[in-house]
Amino acid sequence: AYFALQVIHARRKHKICPPETTGHPEFQRIFRAQVNCSEYFPIFISLLWVAGIFFHQGVVAVCGLLYLYTRFKYFQGYAAAAQERLGPLYASARLLWLLLGLAAVGLLAHFLLT
Repeated sequence: AYFALQVIHARRKHKICPPETTGHPEFQRIFRAQVNCSEYFPIFISLLWVAGIFFHQGVVAVCGLLYLYTRFKYFQGYAAAAQERLGPLYASARLLWLLLGLAAVGLLAHFLLT
C-alpha cells in the first residue's frame, strides 16, 4: 500500500493522470519500482506460506521481514536513481531463493519422514 501511495503522490506532483505511465523520469522510476514489487509479491507470499507451514515459522518470519525490508530499500533506491536499486534487488532475490530452499527442505522432510 505504501508503494501505491507513493505512485499516487508522484502522479500528483508531476501532473500525470491515469492511465498514463510515462512522463517525468522520477515518476517513471517510482511507478516501475511499485510494479516490480507487485510482480514479485505473489511469489514471495507463496514461498513464505509453504516454508512457514513445512519448515519453521520463526525462521521464515525473520526471512519474510528481511525480504520486506530489502524491497522497501529497493523502492527507495529505485525512486532516487535506477542504479541504486541493484544492491537491495540482489538481497531480495537471495532471500527468495532462501525461502525456496526452506520450503523444499520442509516439504521433503514432511513427505519423507511421515
